[in-house]
Amino acid sequence: MTAVTDFTQTAQQREVVATIFERGAPGRRASQLPTLDVPARPVDELLPARFRRAEPPRLPEVSEPEIVRHYVRLSKRNFDLDSGFYPLGSCTMKHNPKLHERAAALPGHARLHPLQRPERAQGALELMWNLQRGLAEVAGLPYVSLQPSAGSHGELAGVLLTRAYHEDRGDAREIILTPDTAHGTNPATVTMAGYRVVNVGTNADGGVDLDDLRVKATDRVACLMLTNPNTLGLFDPNITEIARIVHEVGATLYYDGANLNAIMGISRPGDMGFDIVHFNLHKSFTQPHGGGGPGAGPIAVSERIAPYLPVPVVGRTDTEDGAVFTLDVDRPKSIGRLRGFHGNYGVFVRSYAYICSLGGEGLRRASEIAVLNANYLRALLRAPGIGEYLSTPFDRHCMHEFVVSGGPMKRALGIRTLDLAKRMLDYGVHPPTVYFPQLIDECLLIEPTETETRETLEAFAAIIAEILGEAGESPEVARNAPYTTPVRRLDEATAARRPILRQPL
Repeated sequence: MTAVTDFTQTAQQREVVATIFERGAPGRRASQLPTLDVPARPVDELLPARFRRAEPPRLPEVSEPEIVRHYVRLSKRNFDLDSGFYPLGSCTMKHNPKLHERAAALPGHARLHPLQRPERAQGALELMWNLQRGLAEVAGLPYVSLQPSAGSHGELAGVLLTRAYHEDRGDAREIILTPDTAHGTNPATVTMAGYRVVNVGTNADGGVDLDDLRVKATDRVACLMLTNPNTLGLFDPNITEIARIVHEVGATLYYDGANLNAIMGISRPGDMGFDIVHFNLHKSFTQPHGGGGPGAGPIAVSERIAPYLPVPVVGRTDTEDGAVFTLDVDRPKSIGRLRGFHGNYGVFVRSYAYICSLGGEGLRRASEIAVLNANYLRALLRAPGIGEYLSTPFDRHCMHEFVVSGGPMKRALGIRTLDLAKRMLDYGVHPPTVYFPQLIDECLLIEPTETETRETLEAFAAIIAEILGEAGESPEVARNAPYTTPVRRLDEATAARRPILRQPL
């Protein structure tokens, strides 16, 4: 791999950047709307005055070529999985098969109106039912709701289910436990649901500190939220003991499914003792990830939690004429709706297509290769020229991802993890997650996924070796990187403290 040494501006860096609001001119149009074919009604009858604008919105007026060029330019400024390696730890940026995109775009899927009556949408409901059954099998828990729209939304659903379960028993609880390796959304979810967060420590092997858990697991605890394997990429061998401790005090055990890609078809959260599981269909089941959505975060639950599932629930009745699929809203203990309609249906189609394409053995194989790739890349980064600068805090096999510490690199070469990450951009790869989990000094969290080749992993290790070698001679190169991206290094402190959130007109 040849280092990038030409630090002149790229064409995209020289380009004058303008937002869509700064383009166009009055009177330009990209389309001509058809003549209204329904009776006109006064606006006063349709919308109360208090909801109407005092003056028309100031929207951009642009032609179709201007719109196309503007958004194509923006797309070229983004790094994406179809362009290069994307080892973003904890986010499972795996390849999304194009076949699944074609399936989701079929007219029967893409043009189905969300207000269609259930009897006229039997195919869609059957697909949703089958997806629920598949997810239930993966989780080892029998009841599934597809409603949540993202992993964080699934978390909120799980915590609200926990609240409903305890309140139905007349049991007031106020604390939810989270490990100090938890995803950032876990504490936020707990707070949104009205609980208080209490952190549980990590032991020397990277798992839950059982002694700390025993002290903090009291009858005031509603739930323990856990990821297994955790955000360090390590499977906790004490999971059955953790489940016993939590259940002994009457609490529920919640599984954050962000790392499910490591264990699909190998082990099941329900068998470990979890009561509630959320899935990230936009991670483990190849719905495209990133860009703010759409996503899906279905939840699977045990029998004691099932009465509280959000409505409607997709049901099936077998008749003489075959199966009939329905939307069940008659659930008096339900936590209610979590969103409009029934979930992000296009995500369901892609995920169901993925499950059908691979089958049970294929899902297991995907997880096995994800774990193999992570351990292979971890071994490459322990080689001479890299290992002395990027240390591995835990000396045992990882699962689908792993952490390394850039502390030795910072001390020996004078560059930080952020500098290393920024310099990677000049080599055409996306950096791993940096500075998370926070208990690792100068942390990098790396997840290669099962869809990357051996050659890609070896090239990535070679890039890191070259950057470290370069830093040994001239650390300023990495400190000022990147050089070839559309935007150079930003003032992140100012951006966080004084963000520009409004577009001047």
